[in-house]
Amino acid sequence: MNIIEQNDYVHFHGAPTKGKILMVASSPTISEQTGWPIGFWAAELTHPLYVFQEAGYEVDLVSTEGGQLEMDGYSNPMDESGYSAHDVISLGYMQQDQFHQMLTNTKKLTEVSSEDYDAIFLVGGQGPMYTFRGNSDLETLFTSFYESGKPSAAVCHSTTLLLEVKTSNGELLVKGKTWTGFADAEEQFADDAVGMQIQPYRIETEARKLKDTNFKVAAPFSSYTIADGNLITGQQQNSGAATAKMVVAQLNK
Repeated sequence: MNIIEQNDYVHFHGAPTKGKILMVASSPTISEQTGWPIGFWAAELTHPLYVFQEAGYEVDLVSTEGGQLEMDGYSNPMDESGYSAHDVISLGYMQQDQFHQMLTNTKKLTEVSSEDYDAIFLVGGQGPMYTFRGNSDLETLFTSFYESGKPSAAVCHSTTLLLEVKTSNGELLVKGKTWTGFADAEEQFADDAVGMQIQPYRIETEARKLKDTNFKVAAPFSSYTIADGNLITGQQQNSGAATAKMVVAQLNK
């Protein structure tokens, strides 16, 4: 009989934290495509948050404009659609006062410095398609983490930032990199489900137009994460925990 043992650290109450991780989410906005109020996808915040806290890291959450954050309706486990009713991790966080406080009064991302954190994690959702791409402040912040050699992660639609963000030498950050993000097949599934085109563009389609980069996707809605050096990317909402675990693995080295 094969004996398999696994031993992982789990943070206990009162223990000193190992460091600080910065999470960045979209401030609420309105989709120009659908007219829906949009923001962040719940599981892409809560599942990584759970991983980081269990691993002993303190988390600060900031946003594109500061202030109150709102989760995408379909990502709320209590939404009448039932789309995310299985998401018991988000449901659990929603019972905590401290989680609601976290969402209530976020700092704007320009109010923090990469020097105060060990890693950055970009939260996805529908909002980033409008608030992340071309956001020069977020590009500067993300690049400062990346060029410092710190784990620099993005998941799902937050990877839209990587379509344009450049390093300090003026080249695309993803040049020569293998990475992932929300897949065209997943966009098509979502569009078919609601009977309309939800997003203004598709990340995979745009990524495939870039030269000298390797954009990959796995089976739709499977957990898929890639670490290429300290750039860590996850395909969609089901990849948040795995992406966070890769961040923790690099921090623990």
